[in-house]
Amino acid sequence: MSEKRSSVKVTIVGQELTIRSDASPEHTREVAAYVDKTIRSIMNSGAIVESNRAAILAALQITDELFRARNVQRTLDESMQSLSSEVRRWLPPAKRAGSGS
Repeated sequence: MSEKRSSVKVTIVGQELTIRSDASPEHTREVAAYVDKTIRSIMNSGAIVESNRAAILAALQITDELFRARNVQRTLDESMQSLSSEVRRWLPPAKRAGSGS
């Protein structure tokens, strides 16, 4: 089930890059725009001048966002499992059989 890889030209901090990806071109452009925006935001803060240092800090910031989102997702998953277990207890025994508990 391999999808066709697409090549998309994007510009990040003034550098044109060709990205080959299984993702849709729109998704690739959106991701590239987010990376560009994050790097530029760091560069415009006045503390960082070099784009390579700004890119490293942007990677750290984006990775932090990813880790925080994963933690939120994990908490939501745990809450949903707990709620599901609670609801199963309210079901008649015949309805509980196929619910995995």
